[in-house]
Amino acid sequence: MLRFVDIDQAYPGKRAETERRTDFLEIYQPVEIEKVTGQASRCSQCGVPFCQTGCPLQNNIPDWLMLAGTGRMQEAYEASAATSTMPEICGRICPQDRLCEGSCVVEKSGHGAVTIGAVEQFITDTAWDEGWVTPIVPGAPRGQSVGVIGSGPAGLAAAERLREAGCVVTVYERADRAGGLLMYGIPGFKLDKHVVQRRLDRLAAGGVEFKLNFEIGRDASLGALRSQHDAVLIATGVYAARQLVCPGAGEEVVQALDYLVRSNRDGLGDPKATDERLSAEGKDVIVIGGGDTAMDCVRTAIRQGARSVTCLYRRDRANMPGSAREVRHAEEEGVVFEWLSAPLAVLSHGADVTGVRVQRMRLGAPDASGRRMPEADSGKTVDLPANMVISALGFQPENLSEQFEAPELNLTEWGTIESDPDSSMTSLNGVFVAGDIQRGASLVVWAIRDGLDAARSIENYLDNRLAVLGAAE
Repeated sequence: MLRFVDIDQAYPGKRAETERRTDFLEIYQPVEIEKVTGQASRCSQCGVPFCQTGCPLQNNIPDWLMLAGTGRMQEAYEASAATSTMPEICGRICPQDRLCEGSCVVEKSGHGAVTIGAVEQFITDTAWDEGWVTPIVPGAPRGQSVGVIGSGPAGLAAAERLREAGCVVTVYERADRAGGLLMYGIPGFKLDKHVVQRRLDRLAAGGVEFKLNFEIGRDASLGALRSQHDAVLIATGVYAARQLVCPGAGEEVVQALDYLVRSNRDGLGDPKATDERLSAEGKDVIVIGGGDTAMDCVRTAIRQGARSVTCLYRRDRANMPGSAREVRHAEEEGVVFEWLSAPLAVLSHGADVTGVRVQRMRLGAPDASGRRMPEADSGKTVDLPANMVISALGFQPENLSEQFEAPELNLTEWGTIESDPDSSMTSLNGVFVAGDIQRGASLVVWAIRDGLDAARSIENYLDNRLAVLGAAE
């Protein structure tokens, strides 16, 4: 270990940009085990592992880096899986540059961060290949059931832990496939769908039941689910798009999630869409937004054969909320970024979009969070041509109190579900919440963390119920 002085930082090689632009395959090339062990051995094994504190899951990163660095891959996988239900997914899609790698002591020493995400992915992909990923072993039957609403990362993480605790677990998903945004929201070039599917298959083989095309509020009320289960977890995520507000921003503007879901369905072999608005082929595309969803959209448009792809963001590069690594990937693939630019109007001729009128911006005084606020740079506007405009301004909660026919389900002022900060229980007894619908739109790794925390709270709640029933008898 401690090889960071004589081994340089090296991420897995990427496929050529010209090749990447033509398909939706993951962009990184296979890596040899010797290179992985070398990169893992760069870990300084520091006394205070900031990488671990920078990880929402508090993963035992130095432990499994040490094991991987000495070639003990199976033990490294076991250490990695002890705190995460899907390490190979986090290794692919976490913004490590803002989390574990950004906190790495080796990075701060000027030697370049340990490539934690790439090692994490390799360890678990190897575990799948070698058969080290064992089936779920359900705990002793408790005679209690839990209904999980939503099959995204929070719901899946909770379902796994609750099944291991001996609960009967049923996951309710309104889409026709499980996986939530892992399946339909994240493009294949970042997360191949077989990686998600094998996790779903493992849960199903372990006894987790999935009810697909099942929408709470349409097929059953929340009250009906409460009567069927001893506890319920709401893990729906947040899917209502934040609307672009400017003249001309009507139905002609494509919503990011509609666009990404359609593209993922194409990749999964579903029947082709009849709505040509959802294809970027041959078009000049402008994507409005600066987060990871915007990066997914611009890179998808490139692969669909867009004539040009431009991203508008109202702040500068240094203040972009999306992963800096994703921005670099997008630039390599041909995306043009218009920094300090905000839409003034969507231009059209009849029913056809023709462009976006752009207001140039500058950064003013910091707001309450410390970020400098963008403000209009007076007199500086420009018209950019486009015949497809995608709005990627983020997501907000749906009104679940109304949708679930549960007016007693309390919501926060932001529309998320109100919950006890310690137990994640909502205003309804036995109903818990996890993921984005609890904290607001955030990262997959935080959703996993919330799902695991909620599972522990649900298990404690069910234990107390059993104790009360036992005392009554």
